[in-house]
Amino acid sequence: MPTNFTVVPVEDTPISNADYDGEILKEQDKEEPHMARGPYSGDETPRETCSLISTDHDDSIYGYNMALYEDEMDSTPMVSSLLNKLANYTNITQGVIEHEKAESEDGIQRVPINGPQMGTFIGVFLPCMQNILGVILFLRLTWIVGTAGIMEALAIVFMCCSCTMLTAISMSAIATNGVVPAGGSYYMISRALGPEFGGAVGLCFYLGTTFAGSMYILGTMEIFLTYIMPNAAVFKANTGEPNGMQNNMRIYGTCCLAIMVLVVFVGVKYVNKLALVFLSCVMLSIMAIYAGVIQSAIKPPDSQVCLLGNRSLQNSMFDKCQKTEVINNITTPTKLWTLFCKGDLGNATCDEYFTQNNLTVIQAVPGLLSGVISDNMWAHYGQYQTVLEKEGKSSEQASDNKSVNQTYVFSDITTFFTLLVGIYFPSVTGIMAGSNRSGDLRDPQRSIPTGTIMAIATTSFIYISCVVLFGACIDGVVLRDKYGESVKGSLVVATLAWPSSWVIVIGSFFSCCGAGLQSLTGAPRILQAIARDGIMPFLQVFGHSKSNGEPTWALLLTAVICEIGILIGSLDNVAPILSMFFLMCYLFVNLSCAVQTLLRTPNWRPRFKFYHWSLSFLGMSLSLSLMFVSSWYYALVVILISGCIYKYIEYRGAEKEWGDGIRGLSLNAAQYALIKLEEAPPHTKNWRPQLLVLLKLDSDLGVKHPRLLSFTSQLKAGKGLTIVCSVLEGTYMAREADAKLSEKNIKAAMANEKTKGFCHVVVSSNQRDGFSHLIQSAGLGGMKHNAVLLAWPANWKQSESTLSWKNFIETVRETTAAHQALLVAKNIDTFPTNQDRLAEGTIDVWWIVHDGGLLMLLPFLLRQHKVWRRCKMRIFTVAQMDDNSIQMKKDLQMFLYHLRLDAKVEVVEMNAGDISAFTYEKTLVMEQRSQMLKQMQLSKTEREREIQSISDESRNSIRRKPCREKPTQSNKSQVPTVILDEEAQLIHDRNTKSHATLNDKATPTSDRVHMTWTKEKLISERNRLREANMAVRDIFNMKPEWENLDQSNVRRMHTAVKLNDVVVNKSQGAQLVLLNMPGPPKNNGGDENYMEFLEVLTEGLDRVLLVRGSGREVITIYS
Repeated sequence: MPTNFTVVPVEDTPISNADYDGEILKEQDKEEPHMARGPYSGDETPRETCSLISTDHDDSIYGYNMALYEDEMDSTPMVSSLLNKLANYTNITQGVIEHEKAESEDGIQRVPINGPQMGTFIGVFLPCMQNILGVILFLRLTWIVGTAGIMEALAIVFMCCSCTMLTAISMSAIATNGVVPAGGSYYMISRALGPEFGGAVGLCFYLGTTFAGSMYILGTMEIFLTYIMPNAAVFKANTGEPNGMQNNMRIYGTCCLAIMVLVVFVGVKYVNKLALVFLSCVMLSIMAIYAGVIQSAIKPPDSQVCLLGNRSLQNSMFDKCQKTEVINNITTPTKLWTLFCKGDLGNATCDEYFTQNNLTVIQAVPGLLSGVISDNMWAHYGQYQTVLEKEGKSSEQASDNKSVNQTYVFSDITTFFTLLVGIYFPSVTGIMAGSNRSGDLRDPQRSIPTGTIMAIATTSFIYISCVVLFGACIDGVVLRDKYGESVKGSLVVATLAWPSSWVIVIGSFFSCCGAGLQSLTGAPRILQAIARDGIMPFLQVFGHSKSNGEPTWALLLTAVICEIGILIGSLDNVAPILSMFFLMCYLFVNLSCAVQTLLRTPNWRPRFKFYHWSLSFLGMSLSLSLMFVSSWYYALVVILISGCIYKYIEYRGAEKEWGDGIRGLSLNAAQYALIKLEEAPPHTKNWRPQLLVLLKLDSDLGVKHPRLLSFTSQLKAGKGLTIVCSVLEGTYMAREADAKLSEKNIKAAMANEKTKGFCHVVVSSNQRDGFSHLIQSAGLGGMKHNAVLLAWPANWKQSESTLSWKNFIETVRETTAAHQALLVAKNIDTFPTNQDRLAEGTIDVWWIVHDGGLLMLLPFLLRQHKVWRRCKMRIFTVAQMDDNSIQMKKDLQMFLYHLRLDAKVEVVEMNAGDISAFTYEKTLVMEQRSQMLKQMQLSKTEREREIQSISDESRNSIRRKPCREKPTQSNKSQVPTVILDEEAQLIHDRNTKSHATLNDKATPTSDRVHMTWTKEKLISERNRLREANMAVRDIFNMKPEWENLDQSNVRRMHTAVKLNDVVVNKSQGAQLVLLNMPGPPKNNGGDENYMEFLEVLTEGLDRVLLVRGSGREVITIYS
């Protein structure tokens, strides 16, 4: 079926620009109405219409074809739109874009950037080769081979190259798992391991790159001062005193750094243009080495070494390797003789070793076929200031001090295997040069793995072959000569080069210069990327750049750190430092790949398939091992630095969510831990309150009692589980926004009060069901709450609604049924904040009944917090008349001693006295209020039925006075009058509040006040009472007679009154009072009475924590 298309020209404008999209649509609206009308008109229905043409009946740009989905187009775009955005995605480096913008500001049209065009060879392979091959190959590899021997040198090379190859495999998997924007290795590590690890490793990578710049500059200066212009040295360097050489390196290194920083500051494009020149120097130097090896097999170069006995001499100090020479038939001493002897030839005083040993001349490069490889096969380690001696050559021993005469070639450092590993490892770094250029690659997912692995394989072959060839061609005593003093101060590897040694010297010089410039170019951009991510606030200033995109501030910091490395003054001392930083970076690259592979996260789908978690773990283990093998103290310092950066980002850095593997690892670990926790309940030793905090919200959805969160943090101190919850009434569809706002407010309050835990807001039809669901289902697996904390419903008496205290009682019942502890904080708004410090006072525990020992444990936990730390703990217990209070006190003290609790013990005796009139009065008022509340909840029909039953009951129980005159009406007509009299008397008693004591009530009824009440007055008075109480209150069922009170309520009120008197007397000045919370009634009939009992029990106390245990032991005397 044919389809009509409309081609609309689109300029190169970002697809995400909303204004641009709107302009396109407006232009289409202007141009296309006639197309919509013709060629079809009237009632004719067109076969196809363009999906971009709007119609009068449909405002959607997608027309009728997608009308079913038009309501969701804002959140779920069409697939065509998504693919269009992906097709126009560009990952050009930020620096290139900013360069183009800056150069276009003058109005001159520049050639537009059409996108990254680099392939694998130019974009990845060559940069990696340039960064890997460098200063160590030319300056230290011969010395490593001569010192460690061919076998151990091969082991060093194999370990280091294996580490980088395994890291490259892991990096290839990460790089091919999605698009890698500009940012390279830092971006990959941070997005794979999260902001904490990403920031720590990113800074390690930055510091490693910066110190690499220091090493390359020191290598440049060593080549310049030692092999090109030795006379340019400011300080004279003696073999026994290397400080002169180090001072020269510091001075010239600082000058070189200043020049390089200036070049980078002027423009990075000049560095990039010179990169090919520097790489050509490296490749030319390596080709000269291989050519020299072939030439040595045919014709060894004429480079001689002078030996005195078996000791190597510095032949730059003499011209002939002879003691005497014959000139005109006259034997005259040579310059070498004058170095060892004093005086004339006839009566000279010479060095004993010089006298007893002869001079020998050997070839420095015997050649590939000379068989010298057997002499260089094994290690020749030495101590500091040891004279280099040729193995296998005999000499006469003499009792002289070899360190006195400076004519010999000495070792300037104590050598051992691990030192050589640390010095050599920087020669294999630079494998991330390709990934750093990910924004310039045509296809990074294919180029980075291929180019990096090819570069590592090529450089590994070069290093391994060089180790074997150096050991097979150059004499061992020359290999161990680090600075070539035995070959007239020439670079040792240059003696092997063909056609000229200057090819190696000049090539290595420019190679080190180029590598230094590359380091000073890349390091500031790594720091800028970290700063722009915003994960470390103190680095924000280094995220700024000048108009052309150069990170100026980051470049200045890089120069300062690089200067620190230069001031060390020794390439051998700087190399292990940058080895640590790079090894730490490689360790985390392998870790990220292994974690992602083992977790099998859905997003882990690398195109590079030749990886395995075991290879990543091997690379990680090898990196960690090399760190401690190279320098264990440097390794500890770098790990400490990374740990500090990690914790800083965790606590002070910006919150970032990058979908990292560490989060997935945390989820897996949490799942495993939750399953293990669910296998068995926690032991008493491990029990701690895992709190479910039930919050109330105000009308603005803010936290009503923030002090409850303060108390939670003081009780928990960040340990264990804390779930802060609240309930909104309604349906979730209607109150979704309110639920999210409430959760946001609660989280803000938790942050202010430093409460660590989880937050959850539930929308339910009513608060009672919501709290019930939370008590039943909050938590997950074995990580569930075992205690509920809530605030006392203040002003429950004055509230028009009874839901507040009814929900509270139901919460108490459900907590008890769920076998969970309950903590009720009364007067919570008076509790101290986290900023308060209670200088003195006590925490009083009133231990009435034992319900698991929670009362003992809570004060101990509170006193761990700085708010309550200075408060003393007092424990009160109640003794009855038949208890031995003295023995109880001793037993309690012994119990506390075994519990390891420091508290003062006091036993309070409560005498079984008579129930006071005040108790009866309290009970009477409580029951009257209870009856009123019941009547307020009755419907009209139920109220009428209740009135009839009360009338029948009153008819049978009323007490009439003796009639003085004969009744004239029937009994039926007298009942309403009697009821009115009784009702009037009750109203009078209530209004005048003339309730007397029990003795007064026992007097005859003739003592009651008689008043004349008309029916109208009674009705008006009844209406007045209704209005006063703001509800309909049926007063027929009120029983003011004390003898009709429920005796169980009287007893409970008596206990509450008596106990309250004792508690107020002893603990009124306490900072906090902990009380056993009595259980609610089993039936719902006495709920309002239960609230009254608790109110009386805690009356007169400022801060009260009512505690109800779960029934299980939570504290033990055993270890």
